[in-house]
Amino acid sequence: MRARIYQPARTAMSSGQGKTKHWVLDYVAESPRAIDPLMGWTSSSDTQSQVRLQFETKEAALAYAKDHGIDAVVTEPKKRKPNIRARGYAENFASDRRAPWTH
Repeated sequence: MRARIYQPARTAMSSGQGKTKHWVLDYVAESPRAIDPLMGWTSSSDTQSQVRLQFETKEAALAYAKDHGIDAVVTEPKKRKPNIRARGYAENFASDRRAPWTH
């Protein structure tokens, strides 16, 4: 079995860092999804692709994968660049702007 270990990114609808501190182990799908001709639902015979395990640390996820004989690939998260200087709305109209304010 193959799996991917990663740290999830924040959702596009939030600016917070909730649910991004843990590490996730997802199994890679072994068989492709198929469309049911009667209902139109997608299905797969691979039940492992539905399993998602959460761990506190990357080392714990790797230890679990090693203990269970899972070939795991670790994807390191991309770190956020810190905001150099927090600016307020009023600074758009400051007299010491580097570029002139125009419409």
